[in-house]
Amino acid sequence: MQLVNGYKLMDYAKEKGFVLPAFNTTNYELTAGIIRGYQEKGMGGYIAISSSNLKLSSPKIIADMVKSAMKTASVPVALHLDHGKSFEDVKACIEAGFTSIMVDASHLPFEENIEEVRRTVEYCHFYGIPVEAELGAIGGKEDDHISEEDAKTNPADVKEFVERTNCDLLAVSIGNVHGMDLTPKLDFPLLEEIAAISSVPLVLHGGSGIPFDQVRRAKQENLIKVNYGSDLRQAFIRTFGQAYESNHNEFDIMSLSKSAIENVEERVKAIITEVNEK
Repeated sequence: MQLVNGYKLMDYAKEKGFVLPAFNTTNYELTAGIIRGYQEKGMGGYIAISSSNLKLSSPKIIADMVKSAMKTASVPVALHLDHGKSFEDVKACIEAGFTSIMVDASHLPFEENIEEVRRTVEYCHFYGIPVEAELGAIGGKEDDHISEEDAKTNPADVKEFVERTNCDLLAVSIGNVHGMDLTPKLDFPLLEEIAAISSVPLVLHGGSGIPFDQVRRAKQENLIKVNYGSDLRQAFIRTFGQAYESNHNEFDIMSLSKSAIENVEERVKAIITEVNEK
């Protein structure tokens, strides 16, 4: 199946009443495990890669890899740029065939954040691609970036930000964190306040550390997307780590890669089940 446009995927989520997972990839094994997990559960969602991970490859390589893994799939999947840190990355990803974009200018002052998002939105909307923006700062470790900042989204800024940027999704900071080293504590009164103000669906980053019952609760507050990265990477890395600990002479990378794909697939299926089926 071909990749679907991010707008169509959002319509699919609203029609089905789903919160869409966005699973971050880095390599082919993660990609194959994610797509297989979606296919086995009969549910679509996002497969994403962040700007920092593009250092290992290129947008075209990632797009070709995902399209290859999608050949036998029959569920809707959008290819999403996560935490787009430069306008150059955004343009390169759209040229390569990405169907959804996030621009992350949340580290900038409010007005500069608006300007950067608006520039990206104007470019992406010309090509019919939706844009996710972030308001507030999310702490923790995201790939090779460690943020000490953890500033919750200010509800007073939401209406102006969404209207002036014309973004399609809004990533919020309500106590969620990146990575597995910090403990998230979601502020549900704040989420409810933001949801009542925002005219666009909301996104939670740092899903790997958030208890599933809290994700299901957040689903009631216009949440359409939740990001998972660390959880799957642990499943992938653990496969090789355990094999090495068991046998320091292990060299069968083919068999281990196949096992890693299966372990990632199982984690994907478990997350989908917990988020949407209970």
